[in-house]
Formats: sequence, C-alpha cells, structure tokens
Amino acid sequence: MKTRVITVLLLKEQGLVKTIRFKEPTYVGDPINTIRIFNEKEVDEIVLLDIGATPAGAEPNYRMIQDIAGEAFMPVGYGGGITSFEQAKRIFETGIEKVVLNAAMFDNQALIERLVGVYGAQAVVACLDIKKNLFGRYELFSHGGKRKRPVGLDDHLAALRQLNVGEVIVNSMDRDGTMSGYDLALLRHVTERIDAPVVACGGAATVDDFKQAVDVGASAVAAGSMFVFRGKHRAVLISYPERKTLTQLLP
Repeated sequence: MKTRVITVLLLKEQGLVKTIRFKEPTYVGDPINTIRIFNEKEVDEIVLLDIGATPAGAEPNYRMIQDIAGEAFMPVGYGGGITSFEQAKRIFETGIEKVVLNAAMFDNQALIERLVGVYGAQAVVACLDIKKNLFGRYELFSHGGKRKRPVGLDDHLAALRQLNVGEVIVNSMDRDGTMSGYDLALLRHVTERIDAPVVACGGAATVDDFKQAVDVGASAVAAGSMFVFRGKHRAVLISYPERKTLTQLLP
C-alpha cells in the first residue's frame, strides 16, 4: 500500500491534547505511553505538533522530542516553535525525520531554502492551516490558528512550489476534531495546484474518508480524533485501522 496513514498528535506542555476547530484542548494522554501503543499498532508515520510553542514564542521542547523519537518505531515529523536553522538541526539530531513548518513558510523563506538544501526536500513539510471566511473564501492562518495571513491560498501554493518543499499538509481548521469528513473541495483545489505530495488533515472519522481524500488527489491521509476517541462521548481509546481494511480501500 503506497498511501500513508498518518497519526497526528498535538503536544501541549507535557501532555497530548486534541482540539475541536483549534479550540478546547482536551487531554488525551502521556506522549510516551501513547507512542508505545501506536508502535504495537504498526502506525505508518506520526506527526507531532506542539500547538503551544509558536504562539508563545517558545523554542521546541528538545528533551521531550528526543524521548518521543527514541521510543517511536515509525518515522516521526515534528512542528512547532521552529524559527532558525539551528533549532531545526537540533530536532533532526534527536532522530526526527521531517520538520513541519507553517509560520516560517511566510516569514523566513531563506530558512526553508537552507533546510531543503541541507536535508533534502523530503525532510521539509509545509503545514497549511486553512479556514473558510463568511464568504466561503479560504484563508491561511499560523500560530495555532491565531494569526491570519494576508496571503491568498493560490499565491501561497505558488510560493511553496518555488521553495520545493517535500510535502504539504492541508489542515482544515473548520473540520479539526469534528470527525465530519475532510474538506474534499479544499483538497482538490490544492492537489490541482501543487506537485508535492498532499496530506489530507482535519475531519477524518472513517477509512471511507481516507479513500475519498485519495480519490481527489491526496497522497497521504492524517487523522487525530479518529485514532484517540471512541463513541459519541469521545472516550479516550487509542486505535488504528487494521492493515487488511486499509489495503482493501487504499492504493
């Protein structure tokens, strides 16, 4: 199966949380214990996002990142608080395979170019936090959804093409944590305008959602709530689809 099914874990201070539309962070568990469970479930890949670092202007928590990378059997990407080459270098040295950047894609394109030049495009991932405004137009945000960016989506995608990033995570803020399905129109819009692999994120509830995302051009699919909550009361229960189920639906 070439489609990667990625688990997105949100780090806040010392614990993992899950949000709804980037708000109401709910504690879901200890990072190390959660990683060990996902090891047993043979997860394809994990993206770890520190949702508090960039808004607070804080550096990444290198000690925690190293502990998590040391436990994980699968590739791990990290995002949050990265503003310099030296910070990214320290993160790679912990065993992290990809850095995930949002604000730097707007503010520090020289950093992106240097990272791509040194570590390769496959190690540099752009994360787009996108929300519809009242008129149905997509808008870009950074800093955990707190800072709106005065850049059009298509213009930003053109800039990412020039930067030669290795992958683009399309994160729908409107669908985050809602388990109401991906924003397929948004995914189709992005995949038609960029050559880099696109990762669908925000809204997945079932493996059928994965298939729909792939059908509109996504190269990989990501989910958070689907893998940590169970039932209408959102009880915390770590899960991951059976490999047989995934291979039956996904290329």
